[in-house]
Amino acid sequence: MTFKQPTVLSHVLTMTHRNLLKTWHNPDNISDVVMQPVIFTLLFGYLFGGAIAGSVQAYLPMLVTGILIQSILNAASGSGQQLREDINTGVFDRFKTLPISPIVPLAGQLVGDVFRLLISGLMALVTAFVMGWRPTTSPLVLLSILLLAVFVGWSLSWVFALVGLMVKNAALIGSLSMIIILVLTFLSNAFIPTKTLPDSLQIIVRLNPVSVTITAIRTILRTGQWGPNAFGVLMSGGLIIAIFMPLTIWAYRRFS
Repeated sequence: MTFKQPTVLSHVLTMTHRNLLKTWHNPDNISDVVMQPVIFTLLFGYLFGGAIAGSVQAYLPMLVTGILIQSILNAASGSGQQLREDINTGVFDRFKTLPISPIVPLAGQLVGDVFRLLISGLMALVTAFVMGWRPTTSPLVLLSILLLAVFVGWSLSWVFALVGLMVKNAALIGSLSMIIILVLTFLSNAFIPTKTLPDSLQIIVRLNPVSVTITAIRTILRTGQWGPNAFGVLMSGGLIIAIFMPLTIWAYRRFS
């Protein structure tokens, strides 16, 4: 009897499974993927809904898109920290001794990110639905905005992965990622109407890529159709991947 040799794909899937298990058994990673979308939706909805929109129900259509993107960014930022933790603990040295392609550990991390992003986005949408949010669009449209958000998050995962390969301190990577995410989300239209801000800040908010992404998703939810903004976001995500995927692979081969 002959046994079929494992393929590169099967190795990548095995490494993906390993990274997902690592996420599930790490309290910090679970917090980023599962708990944060729930906590922030509840917290922002019940604390600020009345002050900003008059009621929680009126605030949810604005809040859900902001929390969706914030949750996706939080989940995407875990790529760099997890890569650096594996490198610092010597796990990657062990991977180098295995009969697998050298790129498999990196590929497994980035493929695993797709599932982490999906879970994080779903938690944001489900929590808002439980709180009373009722979208007027079809389930297919909801699925399309979720996939768009996941695609944006996955493209940024390559950026965070590159940072994880270049910066040697995992804790520093986590701190820097959190600061960047907070600045990008709070200096955007995620949680408040742009018109309530000072004129100078309105310019910054409108130029913020997070605001552009959120506006595109809100337009899809309102009209049920993809407009120019949504396709622009899709193209921007593709451009980020085209730039940072080769850079990340180069850094991985050089520094890991």
